[in-house]
Amino acid sequence: MFKHFIKLEWKAFFRSASFATNLALKIIMGFAAIYFMVIFVLLGIGIFYIIKEELHMEPLATVNKYMIYYLVADLAVRWFLQKMPVTNIRPLLTLPIRRNIIVHFTLGKTIISFFNFLHAFFFIPFMIVLLKNGYGVQAIFWTIGFMALIYCNNFINVLINNKDSVFYPLVAVVAILGVAQYYKLFDVTIYTQPFFQGIYEHSILVLLPILTAFLLYYFAFVYFKKNLNLDTGLAKKTDEAKTENLTWLNQFGTLGTFLKNDIKLIKRNKRSRTTVFMSILFLFYGFLFFNNPHQLAVMGIFAGIFVSGGFLFTFGQFVPSWDSAYYQLMMSQNIQYRQYLSSKWWLVVIATIISTILASFYIFFGWHTYMLIVVGAIYNIGVNSHLVLFGGAFVKTPIDLAMANKAFGDKQAFNVKTMLLVIPKLLLPVLLFGIGSYISGQNLGLILVALAGVIGFAFRNMVFTRIEKIYKSEKYATIAAYKQKN
Repeated sequence: MFKHFIKLEWKAFFRSASFATNLALKIIMGFAAIYFMVIFVLLGIGIFYIIKEELHMEPLATVNKYMIYYLVADLAVRWFLQKMPVTNIRPLLTLPIRRNIIVHFTLGKTIISFFNFLHAFFFIPFMIVLLKNGYGVQAIFWTIGFMALIYCNNFINVLINNKDSVFYPLVAVVAILGVAQYYKLFDVTIYTQPFFQGIYEHSILVLLPILTAFLLYYFAFVYFKKNLNLDTGLAKKTDEAKTENLTWLNQFGTLGTFLKNDIKLIKRNKRSRTTVFMSILFLFYGFLFFNNPHQLAVMGIFAGIFVSGGFLFTFGQFVPSWDSAYYQLMMSQNIQYRQYLSSKWWLVVIATIISTILASFYIFFGWHTYMLIVVGAIYNIGVNSHLVLFGGAFVKTPIDLAMANKAFGDKQAFNVKTMLLVIPKLLLPVLLFGIGSYISGQNLGLILVALAGVIGFAFRNMVFTRIEKIYKSEKYATIAAYKQKN
């Protein structure tokens, strides 16, 4: 039966309406996977000698000390990026197939996930280095134990994937513990390191993470089997209706109606709320670039665009996909595209302004640093706000608003046209800033980037007319794409 399920998955991939996109994306993801595998192998080999020869510390004990943060980081990455197992069970439930087989197959798809075996490219090389340096056969049991913990993360992610109330408090607690350790207020590794070190010193303890992984698999199995019914697991969740009038937006007419719809969409749905959360994280992107002596000066404007444009990039790139669930209904109404697009534009512009104000703490790095963010915001408002709407006409990706595990994008968002738009979004301002800096210093670079934003804002009506025509020409192709389920 598993062989039959695999054949169905294979046919679904090749018969999908987005087969060409899927294939291109799979190839690119393959190269990305190879890149991360190489990085993990090099890390697994090199970390032993870096800790021993550069830091003059005991390698295994040091790795065990910080392994708690490794595991939590793995769980956080999974929650945002790992695709949950999906099997089209609706037709299967009417066939003489045992539900246990369906659930085992669906969970089995997570076991062979890239997010699991990628860690083997770190632990196995590290184990080989340990064996070469006389750590004994216990290193093998230690590796098995940690791979079991990785699979524990896998099944924990399956269980809490749709439970924000569990994930965010967990991340908050770990973040607080990390800050407390950094400022030497409380060191959680004092309590976690003995257990991880014990897996090496007492090999029998390897049974504990293995048994935990099997136990979590059982819980996940029971959870999915319990909800494997047409009237429960597949039923739409119904919450108590709450009315939000937002009457203050009525003064803006049709534009206000669309804005009210977008605000309600963001507040009420998991996927859109996650997008807002991710845009908040963009505010701290500047710490990677600002006042970093190892970065090129032109990368400052690159960081400024990201700090101020978090919501613009995470939300704007999926216009009109946010409305995919009812897009056909909208297009059957007497709706002006100009008003619809203007509401989205004003939403990302207002969010950009708010992000720029919230990022004012970068003033502590100096006024020049904050001006990079302000100028980046001007460019985002004048240029990038139009580009994300323009690119949205070609990103025909239906969005499930109840899911958040694709907050960084979807497969159909990849195409040549949207890739080409990356050039004016990011590379053009860097180029303008670099040219100005080369001619007469960074102040001229800031002026050139800001000037590009002002010019884009001045010609917004002309740009909107062009974008409106494109949306109209892509209207029926977009409707057809939103009907696709694969």
